[in-house]
Amino acid sequence: MRVEHELHARRRGRNIGVGLLLGAFIAIIFGLTVVKVLSLGDVRKFESFDHAPRPQLVPAEAPAAAEGAQ
Repeated sequence: MRVEHELHARRRGRNIGVGLLLGAFIAIIFGLTVVKVLSLGDVRKFESFDHAPRPQLVPAEAPAAAEGAQ
C-alpha cells in the first residue's frame, strides 16, 4: 500500500482542471464549425472559402457576362 502525497493530489486536481478546459475549448471550436457549415445551406459553398482560385467553382455565365460589359 502506497500513501499518496498531498502534492500528487494537487497535481491531479490541476490536471483535471486543465483537461476540462481543453475539452471545453475543443467543444466550442467544434460547435462553431458545425454552425458555420449548417448555416451555409449548400456544402458546395463551403468549398469556396479556401482562398484559392478554382475554375470548377466559377459559374458558366461569368465569361458571357464579362463580354457584355465591354
